[in-house]
Amino acid sequence: MFSFANPHLLYLLFLLPVVAGLFFLARLARRKKLARYGKIANLESLMPEASRYKPGIKLILQLLAIAALVIVLARPRAGAKEESAEVQGIEVMICLDVSNSMLASSNDDPKGVSRLQRAKLVLEKLIDKLDNDKIGLIVFAGDAYTQLPITTDFVSAKMFLNSISTEMVPSQGTTIGAAIEMAMNSFTPSEDMQKAIIIITDGESFDDDPIAAAKSAAEQGVQVDVIGLGSTKGALIPIGRNGQFLKDDQGNPVTTRLNEEMAKQIAQTGNGIYVQGASSTVVNDIAEQLDTLAKSNIERVVYAASAEQFPVFAWLALIFIVLDIFMLDRKIGWLKKINFFSKQNKKL
Repeated sequence: MFSFANPHLLYLLFLLPVVAGLFFLARLARRKKLARYGKIANLESLMPEASRYKPGIKLILQLLAIAALVIVLARPRAGAKEESAEVQGIEVMICLDVSNSMLASSNDDPKGVSRLQRAKLVLEKLIDKLDNDKIGLIVFAGDAYTQLPITTDFVSAKMFLNSISTEMVPSQGTTIGAAIEMAMNSFTPSEDMQKAIIIITDGESFDDDPIAAAKSAAEQGVQVDVIGLGSTKGALIPIGRNGQFLKDDQGNPVTTRLNEEMAKQIAQTGNGIYVQGASSTVVNDIAEQLDTLAKSNIERVVYAASAEQFPVFAWLALIFIVLDIFMLDRKIGWLKKINFFSKQNKKL
């Protein structure tokens, strides 16, 4: 089976007829200029070293080199076969708070990194530790939305993670309960698979009952861990880039505080742990807690690395380029004496 890793780059092959067309236009313009000085047949005798055929040969070599380089960029693969491997892991659904309060500072410094940015940094490091697990991502504020279904594709997980912003959920609030329920519905039906939910929030206000949702999850054997972000002293919520802050209906700046007590209750009810997001050990603490869950078999599909075929075309491109460099426009000396297109009369 022959395939390409970047098939869209093959559209660059359409450049070949363009290059060939430009070549023939240049040759035609050259003949028109020469025609100003006389008949072409007569002028050719004044340029005995100029070859009629080599420019065309050089063009072919250049076109072949371009084609080979395009194929190299497209990364051809042949003979690839899928290999299935069994690994041990668990399923983890991450529920990330994207309410406006997550724009506030994640520590006591008013100009510190935002809670949302700190959450992304923590999750990026945590994903690197979940080598053999399945992960999914849910964002929530006034509503909860699945951003990434449960998967083993960590590259996509990090890609979605980087694109998260507070503008993803139009309605404001903190519906942790709805996020937990959505996470429960996002797991695979397998009863043997151990599952965990990681909630990352400042937990300032609640529009539902997260304690009841965490209790329901625990009763179904799902662990609920919580990472709390923000300061209990409170912080203002910046809006825009002009140094302004969010204000209430009376025009007073809104102060947002980490509700650490509620976050701890959710984790305790969900048979999990609570970790302060500003802690230097937050990633290791959550990873060690997830390691307490029994691992189950997760089937992954891997591809044989030997299927890459681009080196062959890279060598071909190099050969064509070298041949083009050393091929001059002059006639070949030993071929001058041979006339391939005339007939000699022989006497009987």
